Amino acid sequence: MSIVITGATGQLGRLIIKDLLAAGVPADGITAVARSADKAADLVAKGVGLHIADYDRPETFAGAFRPEDRVLLISASEVGKRTAQHAAVIDAAKAAGVAQLGYVGVFGGPKADFLLAAEHRETEQSILDSGLPYTFLRNNWYSEMYTGDLAGIVERGAIVNHVAEGGRIATATRSDFAAAAAVVLHTDGHLNKAYELSGDTAWTFEEFAEELTRQTGTKVVHTSVSAAEHKAILTGVGLPEGFADILVDVDDAISRGALSGTPGDLSRLIGRPTTPIADTIAEALAS
Repeated sequence: MSIVITGATGQLGRLIIKDLLAAGVPADGITAVARSADKAADLVAKGVGLHIADYDRPETFAGAFRPEDRVLLISASEVGKRTAQHAAVIDAAKAAGVAQLGYVGVFGGPKADFLLAAEHRETEQSILDSGLPYTFLRNNWYSEMYTGDLAGIVERGAIVNHVAEGGRIATATRSDFAAAAAVVLHTDGHLNKAYELSGDTAWTFEEFAEELTRQTGTKVVHTSVSAAEHKAILTGVGLPEGFADILVDVDDAISRGALSGTPGDLSRLIGRPTTPIADTIAEALAS
């Protein structure tokens, strides 16, 4: 058995490889797929194999996979291009007849009805159509997505978005999700299964603001603005209009409960509770 991870030099990919090595998987039994050798130099130094490939150049995946491989396709980052980019990996995996094709998608799978989910739904269907043994890792949002600008939030005294009051989201940390991916890659019993991965507890942005207030001693509130106002804020800081529309739509999804589910798949896979949002806030403040 060999484990091959695409997008391996990203934040999630690196954590997955770290967990695999910690679990005792030999470094030479892991292959990182990356766009350049420079980005993967630290992984290669640990003995991890390397295959240079680019999602936008399907021919570069020739020879990347073998029949006994367990492959993890970490979704590409360019919204609007991902279905075609993922097809390059799926086609190569099918040609090789790999033993497992895992995919890091989005919470809700085919039931996810927000704009950002469309390419994930298409990718999952392409994998099903390939006939390969699959494992779908449907990740909810990373907690770190909301703690990246805590200093700015505290300075402004508000976390501003388009989420309605009381809207809940069940985030978990990137490390939690990475641990789950490592488990399904190096243990058996995960073929042809879909895991809905989320935090154990769904929280509201009012609760987030209260926790940030408690930890900093500075009053912070949650302010929900209209879709148009939120889009103007996002484009005002340089986000492309199309991506701003997607983020506003995600806030609508949170408001209607599409990301609040807590089925427990994540904590069961990793064998421990998921990381509470209060802990993620504390870690971000400390750093």
